[in-house]
Amino acid sequence: MENKLKHLDFLQAVITRMNSNSFLVKGWAVTLVSGLSALAAKDSNIDFALISYIVIPGFWVLDGFFIATERRYRDLYDEVRKKDANNIDFSMDISTFNGKGRSWIEGIFSKTLLPFYLVLIICTLVVMFYLKK
Repeated sequence: MENKLKHLDFLQAVITRMNSNSFLVKGWAVTLVSGLSALAAKDSNIDFALISYIVIPGFWVLDGFFIATERRYRDLYDEVRKKDANNIDFSMDISTFNGKGRSWIEGIFSKTLLPFYLVLIICTLVVMFYLKK
């Protein structure tokens, strides 16, 4: 039983790291978009706001990767949880968990990321509209 608990601890550490990475990516995205919007408003230069349209998709894709990877490790955690303690092999291979909602593209369009990054895009549009006046 000790091996099973240790394996679950390893998996939980990876899940926590993926979650933390996702949180940090969101924080950096908001920080950079806010900074670019502030620079655009300060100088009345729409070019700074346009840079956001490079930054937002980049962070969105990276965040989608972290979400998808976290989901796959959760699936592995669930599989290990159900295994007999004698069958624990300490495998961290998640390649078998490519089912529904587990690819990075599905991670990008998840119900948690889609609204978040759409709001950033809309905010950038508002800044650009405001600067055009």
